[in-house]
This record gives sequence, C-alpha cells and structure tokens, in this order.
Amino acid sequence: MSIDYAAIGRRIQGMRKKSKRTQENLAEYLSVSVGYISQIERGVTKINLDTLSEIARWLECDITALVSGITPQQSSYLKDEIGQIYAGMNEQQRKVLLEIALAIQKYG
Repeated sequence: MSIDYAAIGRRIQGMRKKSKRTQENLAEYLSVSVGYISQIERGVTKINLDTLSEIARWLECDITALVSGITPQQSSYLKDEIGQIYAGMNEQQRKVLLEIALAIQKYG
C-alpha cells in the first residue's frame, strides 16, 4: 500500500484553512520554514510520523483523519452500518462479503 502524500497535504491544508490559521502559524509551531509547510501541503515532500503527529496535535484532530480522511466519528458510523448489513445476511452472503473485504484489503 502506497502513501498518498498529496492527499495528506490537502487534508492538512483544508483543516488548517478551516481553523483560519496560516502556513506561517504552523511553521512557527513546528519550528520549520513556511516553504517546508508549503511542500507538505502540496505533497512534494514526504512527511514523517513525528511531524504528522505534531500537525494533528496543532490542528486538534486525530492523526487518522489526516492519513485516511476518515474521522473517528465517521469510522464508528461505518462500523455500525456494516454491522447492520452483516446482521441481515445469510451465511453464504457473509462468506462472499468476507472474500470481498479480504480482496479490498489485499489489493486496495
């Protein structure tokens, strides 16, 4: 599975703008240059986990939201929905669902 740094950067930028903060604010918090923040937000440079964690802390969000675009609340909702669908299936349908889920996990 490859990491989509451009998507992570877009999420960082979107959340930063939504909170009405600037690249300068984030750069100051991380003690890095504004140019580096710009590179992160454009997906030009790879971001390490420590920096991503600090950005999530600054944005007051879960790191998962930056990586996957799914908030913990959305994840919980999706689990509930899948659980309800699963409960309404017969054994054969459940086996097919498992095969599909495993294929998605393996091949993305």
